Amino acid sequence: MLNPVSANWGSTPTQPVKQKNPIIAAIDIGTNSLHIVIVRIEPTLPAFTMIAREKETVRLGDRNLETGELKPEVIRKAIACLGRFQKLAKSLEAESIIAVATSAVREAPNGQDFLQNIESEIGLSVDLISGQEEARRIYLGVLSGMEFNHEPHIIIDIGGGSTELILGDSQDPRSLTSTKVGAVRLTGELINTDPISSSEFQYLQAYAKGMLERSVEDVLFKLKPGESPKLVGTSGTIETLATINAKEKMGVVPSTLNGYQFSLQDLRTWVTRLRRMTNVERAAIPGMPEKRSEVILAGAVILQEAMTLLDVDSVSLCERSLREGVIVDWMLTHGFIDNKLRYQSSIRERNVLKIAKKYYVNLEHSDACGEHRDHIAKFALSLFDQTQGQLHNWGQQERQLLWAAAILHNCGHYISHSSHHKHSYYLIRNGELLGYNETEIEIIANLARYHRKSPPKKKHDNYRNLLHKEHRLIVSQLSAILRLSVALDRRQIGAISQVQCEYIPHKHELKMLLFPSILGDDCALELWSLDYKKGVFEEEFGLKLDASLVNTCSVNFS
Repeated sequence: MLNPVSANWGSTPTQPVKQKNPIIAAIDIGTNSLHIVIVRIEPTLPAFTMIAREKETVRLGDRNLETGELKPEVIRKAIACLGRFQKLAKSLEAESIIAVATSAVREAPNGQDFLQNIESEIGLSVDLISGQEEARRIYLGVLSGMEFNHEPHIIIDIGGGSTELILGDSQDPRSLTSTKVGAVRLTGELINTDPISSSEFQYLQAYAKGMLERSVEDVLFKLKPGESPKLVGTSGTIETLATINAKEKMGVVPSTLNGYQFSLQDLRTWVTRLRRMTNVERAAIPGMPEKRSEVILAGAVILQEAMTLLDVDSVSLCERSLREGVIVDWMLTHGFIDNKLRYQSSIRERNVLKIAKKYYVNLEHSDACGEHRDHIAKFALSLFDQTQGQLHNWGQQERQLLWAAAILHNCGHYISHSSHHKHSYYLIRNGELLGYNETEIEIIANLARYHRKSPPKKKHDNYRNLLHKEHRLIVSQLSAILRLSVALDRRQIGAISQVQCEYIPHKHELKMLLFPSILGDDCALELWSLDYKKGVFEEEFGLKLDASLVNTCSVNFS
């Protein structure tokens, strides 16, 4: 297994990291495109924040048909692009660049010469990685942006020259495979007509299927009896298919495609349409990126055949892949992640805390017993749990959304105290919360928006963004719970240690007992705040709330 190699002007993998929060750049020299991401490492979470990203379509996979070598003009274009990437990284004070090259360079007879030219001309060392190592880092990248909950997932990454299939469940990958089928490779080798002829299309399908069968067999063999894995797709091909599908179905492309799902039937419909179009017609499809139209049909066929062989009926997009995996791998080798399973098992929690830190949300104030904890989130989850099955029937997923909103509800103070609940909505909505899909982010943002002032109203644009009645009900009910939780921590000193609720159905009454952290504290401000804010809660659940203080000391919730 090869280790990442950094630029000469930065640190090497064996040297100590200089900065407390180092800035790192990762470059992926792919068959179709060259990409760079530049991130700031946040060791305490551990996580990383995206600073910049760039991409250029260079087409290294467009090699000499007779010799298989990289073409001189393409090499020049690639080195010029890498020089620009390097200058960008230096301008943002990146401490290290980790560059990796994949399929096209791996297979070209002059691939090593190309890498030597890069180092001699611009001083950038590049790690040439194997197909399996590429798959491993893709897995790390996906785990940094999507929660698996220890359930089996198959990841498919369709590149320009190869397709990786990976089986994992949050822990070490069970299967890492790489197959020499890619969107650029198959387009160049198998498609010579425009639009594609029936005979070429049939051969394209058969070839993709035949090449993928061995990898699919390996993945399926390593599934345990009774497991039904979900399929996660990464890379430009699948992102493009998600984009054009979302654009056609919803009229807009979601602000984040992370978690966006489309069906095998949707894909088959697109394959049928794409095969009948010329390249010019494909380029005119709303949402089609520049130059992607030339290779999208081959990429779509690879995905279609893989899904058919795997017997899955839908695929969910993850916007993180190899480049982010390179960053995670660097963090592991430099000691920023002491246990990769800890890193991999809490994507949602970690990214919520990262956003909280970014907007200086105070999660560190001490309670009366000297402990540091977020009381509002504690109260929100306690109230949720105690009223579950009585006032509401929401489950674990909704509980997680409430927790996220409770942590982030005050982030709008970063902009202004005035109307900070509205600012919180905007910051959460546009804060790149990884591990959540578009709808979940909208729900979290709305919950935070309604922790104070007006309750949810249909005339509000943000509330109307929730298209399903069920999602609006989640916001209406859980934001009412969040309001009470905010009131219970009015002084932000942990004055209330715990809350006990008793619902009396025949009286339509909820009794709430409050236990002070310090014996003798009358918690007058908390009681006043609770009485002031309870109206929305009472109206939402059709009951009367009766809160009283228990004048004895109590232990905190575990």
